[in-house]
Amino acid sequence: MPEIAMQIDIAAPRAVVLAALNTHDGLTSWWTTTVDREDDVLLFDFPGVPEPFRLRRERADLERVVWANAGAFPPHWAGTWISWDLADQPDEPERTRLLFRHGGWQPGSEEGVPMVAGTWAELLVRLKDYAQSGKVQPYFVTAKRHDPE
Repeated sequence: MPEIAMQIDIAAPRAVVLAALNTHDGLTSWWTTTVDREDDVLLFDFPGVPEPFRLRRERADLERVVWANAGAFPPHWAGTWISWDLADQPDEPERTRLLFRHGGWQPGSEEGVPMVAGTWAELLVRLKDYAQSGKVQPYFVTAKRHDPE
């Protein structure tokens, strides 16, 4: 079963990186401009998709953030999980070493993994830039969905 794994060093403390991964303002600053929440399920909206991605927050602390796919869309994400391991860089406690993993891909979904990996690589650069500088630059810009009246 394939797994996407990437490591990046960020010139920011773990608390700053955790906030970028675990708060509305953080997530909308580097990933997508429309993030909502239903209890522990985060709803990520992207341009041109019929419904939000639903990721259940399993854990979020200074050592690890874990999300599990909790929706039917996108179908190739069924059964997948995303983890972010945060550690101090050796001899530099104000810098974070981030290990990102996206695994649990089901048989038949492998075809989409390279495209997803490329998108995650772009996202990690934006996450790093945001954590280091505070510069808001979401990868996806969406219009908020409006419910019919």
